[in-house]
Amino acid sequence: MVVVELRPWRAAGPRLRRGLTRVADAVRPPLARAAAASGPRVARLARAASPRVARITRVKTWQYTAGAATAGLALAAGLVTAAGPWDSTGQRTAERVRAAAADHAGGASHGGASGRGGTSGTEGPRPAPSAASVLAGLGGAKGTGRPGPDARALAATLDPLLADPALGPRRAAAVVDIATGERLYGTAEAEPLTPASTTKIATAVAALSALGPEHRLTTRAVFEPDTKELVLVGGGDPTLTADRDAEGRASLRTLAAKTAAALEKRDVRAVTLSYDTTLYAGSDLHPIGVNDNLARVTALMADEARTDDSASGPATRHPDPAAAATRAFADFLEAEGVRTTAPGPSKATGRADRLAAVSSPPLSALVEQMLTNSDNDIAEALARHTAIATGERPDFAGAGRAVEARLKKLGLPVEGAVIKDGSGLDRTGKLTASLLTALLTTAADPAHPELRPTLTGLPVAGFTGTLTTRYGDGAAGLVRAKTGTLTGVNALAGTVVDDSGRVLAFAFLTSDTLDTSAAQSALDRTATALAACTCD
Repeated sequence: MVVVELRPWRAAGPRLRRGLTRVADAVRPPLARAAAASGPRVARLARAASPRVARITRVKTWQYTAGAATAGLALAAGLVTAAGPWDSTGQRTAERVRAAAADHAGGASHGGASGRGGTSGTEGPRPAPSAASVLAGLGGAKGTGRPGPDARALAATLDPLLADPALGPRRAAAVVDIATGERLYGTAEAEPLTPASTTKIATAVAALSALGPEHRLTTRAVFEPDTKELVLVGGGDPTLTADRDAEGRASLRTLAAKTAAALEKRDVRAVTLSYDTTLYAGSDLHPIGVNDNLARVTALMADEARTDDSASGPATRHPDPAAAATRAFADFLEAEGVRTTAPGPSKATGRADRLAAVSSPPLSALVEQMLTNSDNDIAEALARHTAIATGERPDFAGAGRAVEARLKKLGLPVEGAVIKDGSGLDRTGKLTASLLTALLTTAADPAHPELRPTLTGLPVAGFTGTLTTRYGDGAAGLVRAKTGTLTGVNALAGTVVDDSGRVLAFAFLTSDTLDTSAAQSALDRTATALAACTCD
């Protein structure tokens, strides 16, 4: 039986890759066919507030799907190759097809599945016997009917691995059965430690709880009729893009075209151009200072203020993201026949007329991208929006209070937790292993379907995001986890499918590690052992 998670298939062996390639070639044409079907400046400065200044789609479902025989795996891999990890429907095509195939009896045809508005009857791979379910469903699943892991046997497996000197002198761990909420293992699980980027799990849950998975972030262009001032109003969307191919993101080019059309109706061909970043408050500079891992936290930026063509990871950022985005907007307006002044900071008045707007993908998709790529810019934006939604001041301190309040409202064990930012880059932030596992378990609770993107966005071991290059010879596809890495800090928190088919939530936090690579390897060995544990 082959256990698979429908994600890119780099980890497959040579023979399997050749077979997958053949099937990918077979399914790519029908997939393509299915997709085809489917004084003004003075006034501006007087009003100015403080003058400082990916590719995603929505995932509508969150199931972990069943195991399959080799033909089912080949079809899934072909679909992933053709559709990519994020598709335009908001649901990874391969995962949807796989979830549907899981309901079929053995020997049923696995061909003919399609993406949005797909066709039936497409010739596919030969039917293959279906394997028993291995990846248990999240949210209300009662496991496989087999008894859960024995706590003593689990401790005998994990204790020696967590004692590895590579993990430093301070470490905390917790393991919980997601289906029952039963605590299976814990060591110092209530001790607050620096969580690094596992903080983003808390940010995700808080934002989804406060705003809902359908919420979108809107960037507007408004016009002051009295002064002929055009104001680009930041809506706190770090995924706003100036790229020619927006790929589902809010497009600055589209906004410019719509704005130019609205101005033409008013017979306006020249404007004073300004930008408004007053949605956020306080300093836009993260406590770590200028850093390639994060742009200045401002309500207006394009492509995360990256100065290159990268979509994730460290990159040099524009020193004034809002000004850079507005200059790009001015260029697009010029191409549409609208002349502008050099942009400056301002604040739109209540008298301004809304000319055009563009909105981000839904919050569920933003959460997924944040978790998969460990995107710090999205994390800080979501923390700020959580503050706005709950009446807190949208600065670093207010965002931290808002996140903590949302977690407390959900009944989570927040004792000892200190939220300093949305990304986890602030070393003074603290979380406990107990809180991290509670966050994951709550996200799987059928009573909270709005939180499920927290689980679907977790990187998949050996396949996606920050775990792409890890678990090459371990539990690839079985571990889904958020990584956390700062100097001297290594963390891993997520879900794993154990030997009995149960889904477990785990969190491992370590401090004062000396070798990042060695610490990551030790954590990966621990998660792999958890997946392989026959701890009956």
